Amino acid sequence: MPDALAAALAVPGLGWLAAAVFVAGLVRGFAGFGTAMVYLPVAGQFLSPFEALTTLVVMDMIGPLPNMPRALRDGHPRDLLRLMAGLVLALPLGVFVLSLVAPEVFRYGVSLAALILLALLVGGWRWRGALKGWMITLTGGLGGFLAGAVGLPGPPVIMLYMAAPHPARVIRANITVYLLLADAVMIAVLRAFGHLVVGALVLGAVLALPYLAGNVAGALLFRPEAERSYRIVAYAIIAASALSGLPLWG
Repeated sequence: MPDALAAALAVPGLGWLAAAVFVAGLVRGFAGFGTAMVYLPVAGQFLSPFEALTTLVVMDMIGPLPNMPRALRDGHPRDLLRLMAGLVLALPLGVFVLSLVAPEVFRYGVSLAALILLALLVGGWRWRGALKGWMITLTGGLGGFLAGAVGLPGPPVIMLYMAAPHPARVIRANITVYLLLADAVMIAVLRAFGHLVVGALVLGAVLALPYLAGNVAGALLFRPEAERSYRIVAYAIIAASALSGLPLWG
């Protein structure tokens, strides 16, 4: 274990990774989403695709824990069950697709997916009709596929909830719980497919410390009446991270 910890602390770009996870935690704490969209474009510059995903799911299972009691109280259990049914079915397919592509393709995929989904969010795209149960399940499936392929389970669910008749606190709670459960499923699928990187587990635990600090700080900053301001800040951070992760810059 000491050797694994020493190897984790010697990873090139550790300082950049720590800074990225703190900012990602801050965004997650006050906006309820955005971890992967902030962290993965940076992580892809220093880690292999499966190392990046492994560190993400480890720290993302630890960081939001202080916010879970509130999320479980405020959430909508029936929606969560539907989302998770879709995710469990589709996430293994996403991991299989990721296993077929080169690291550069992963970096392009993460950054471009984040930018496209961000453009849809900023543009106010949303479903205009009534939300049906099958739509929620299908959205969970799309989130599961994107989780396995590019590590982005959240944006499809976020866009769906823009049309949901729930108050902001319920939407934020459901997304928080969904993303934590998505990480648990990801760990199981990576292990089943033989892609769980042991060294990255330790690195993820190390990065969980600044991520936890960011989550706590972000949750303390959260005020429902200032939700629009939080979204603008989150969008700007996500855009900067996604652009920095494009392989065009080296």
